[in-house]
Amino acid sequence: MPAKSKAQQKAAGAALSAKRGDSKKKDLQGASRQMYESMSESELDELASTSRKGKPEHASKDDS
Repeated sequence: MPAKSKAQQKAAGAALSAKRGDSKKKDLQGASRQMYESMSESELDELASTSRKGKPEHASKDDS
């Protein structure tokens, strides 16, 4: 499942970094903390590797 926005892609990248031990879980906030707790490393990798080109900064609420 590709990321729908730049913000989602960035949050997934932060959560993935914490999952891999490159950054600290305590530094995560909001969506990235929720992603860390609810998604596997492979799911996070898929979201984080989505290209940001052409994506909106934030997805609109009716995109969910």
